[in-house]
Amino acid sequence: MKKSSTIFLQVVIVLIGIGVLALLLWEPHVEGRNAHVTFFEVYFHDPFLAYVYIASISFFMALFQAFKLLDYIRQNKVFSQPAVNALRTIKYCAIIQSILIVMAALYIRMFHAAEDDPAGFIALCVVATFISIVIATAAAVFERTLQKAVDIKSENDLTV
Repeated sequence: MKKSSTIFLQVVIVLIGIGVLALLLWEPHVEGRNAHVTFFEVYFHDPFLAYVYIASISFFMALFQAFKLLDYIRQNKVFSQPAVNALRTIKYCAIIQSILIVMAALYIRMFHAAEDDPAGFIALCVVATFISIVIATAAAVFERTLQKAVDIKSENDLTV
């Protein structure tokens, strides 16, 4: 892969990270029930918001690992154990993310306010969970394939 392609993809990953972080910081202030509350009330009276911030750690960790994987590709080190480890971490982060999204949907389903309709949020959770599972499956397939290639490469290096 060309260096310019991997650099472009790394820039895209950084922009995705900045966009998601900006959304995480901006959205609570304009959300319906928080539209007219103080800064303190937005962040310290909503336990779900704290859960969202904690749950986003696995997302940002997966983005960082994808960034590192692209760096390995750019350096022609794609058939190496660190690249396999990056894919494994992405797989685990996606699995954790899907579990955390399902837990958020269950929390909203059980504890939502009577005047709120949780159907839209739960639909978004279903879609996000599906996307996380697809990412975990793809990362697992790539990890297994890359691990076999690394094993073959290490066997060939030993025999030469």
